[in-house]
Amino acid sequence: MSDNTTTGTGTRTAERLMPGDPGPRELLERILRVDQAGEYGAVRIYQGQRAILGRRRACSDALKTMEEQERHHLETFNDLVSHRRVRPTLLQPIWHIAGFALGAGTALLGEKAAMACTVAVEETIEQHYARQLEQLGEDEADLKATVTTFREEELHHRDIGLANGAEQTPAYPVLSSAIKAGTKVAIWLSERF
Repeated sequence: MSDNTTTGTGTRTAERLMPGDPGPRELLERILRVDQAGEYGAVRIYQGQRAILGRRRACSDALKTMEEQERHHLETFNDLVSHRRVRPTLLQPIWHIAGFALGAGTALLGEKAAMACTVAVEETIEQHYARQLEQLGEDEADLKATVTTFREEELHHRDIGLANGAEQTPAYPVLSSAIKAGTKVAIWLSERF
């Protein structure tokens, strides 16, 4: 008998539960809830950055394109949350303000700082999506395909940020670490509340 849990072939979502782990339904609710919240926050970050940097900056086209992709991600998760009858996060009003403030705040520091924000957020989200892909089984093939596609697009956003000088931001390691920590807290909270 082969061990399907290591290859992913024929596995079911939440197949290898440990005591205290959420069951399959709760896991899916958490995944959909946090992904919807995260994509909402990403849209708000780009809206904040674009509000400050405007249309005259070299990075404005990149910011607009990334916002449009994040909006598509959000619409996809809005549909999934509705179709699967998952309660959205109760924290959306906070993410509405916090996302815009993060985007606007980093943009006030300059284009490179805005791109540093993009890199930090997208690296954290990419890792988050990778963990979800490990948790999802073949019974959720469509959701896995969606998460895989969105993960690739988040990596592309990260690459855009790097290409636009994110790492040249003064105190980049400090700024990046702070944004990553905040993003991880937002993920943890949005999964649960």
